[in-house]
Amino acid sequence: MLKKIIAVLFIGYSLSIFILAMLIVMPFILIISLLFKHKQAQDIIFIFLKVWAGIFSVLCFFPIRSRGYKLHNPDKAYIYVSNHNSYLDAIAVVLSISGSVKPLGKIEMVKTPLFGMIYKRVVVLIDRKDKESRARSVEELKTDLARGQSILIFPEGTMNKTESNLADFYDGAFRLAIETQTDIAPMVILNARNLLPRANPLHVKAGLTTCVFDEPVQVMGLEAEDLEDLKAKVRKRMELLIESN
Repeated sequence: MLKKIIAVLFIGYSLSIFILAMLIVMPFILIISLLFKHKQAQDIIFIFLKVWAGIFSVLCFFPIRSRGYKLHNPDKAYIYVSNHNSYLDAIAVVLSISGSVKPLGKIEMVKTPLFGMIYKRVVVLIDRKDKESRARSVEELKTDLARGQSILIFPEGTMNKTESNLADFYDGAFRLAIETQTDIAPMVILNARNLLPRANPLHVKAGLTTCVFDEPVQVMGLEAEDLEDLKAKVRKRMELLIESN
């Protein structure tokens, strides 16, 4: 019983810090989104997102560590693919990727009070139930990549609800990589599910989350028939990262 009370208090405290930090950066993000466009706006907004994530990470005792990012060319656009196990993943991604990245995100999150105002300005929205929405999202992602903007896709589609390290992958990220000839940058987020499990948030506890980056997977010359092999190759890389760390 005592553990549950402490967990509830900790969740309440963390949520308060989350909202407070968001309120601090929100005016800047709104102004930037009006004054700047495209990658320039995303680059500046991401600076303030790092402030938000950093405040939360420090004050809520969820430190983030990253390894392997130097394997990536900071002047090149990548399609980042990552596992997705916890609400802490957003904090980990923002603090671990040194430049800006534009995630593909579910349109339902726009309805979240306060957070939704920022969310819709920094992600490519998708309604997976709507064929036209999916098509628009793909075209927007292609445009961003052509402008030199890195993007982030969780190939599992949503948070992993299975007991496996990785849930089944969708084709989208890999088809997009082949169609745009953009290299894939695999990364994994470790320990987030143990600290803040989606299934049982009352098991929350403070602790370290680690992001590990692997060498980019080159796609130059690959064609549509190579999609399954590419997906399997990236998945194997990510599984090895999880198992060896």
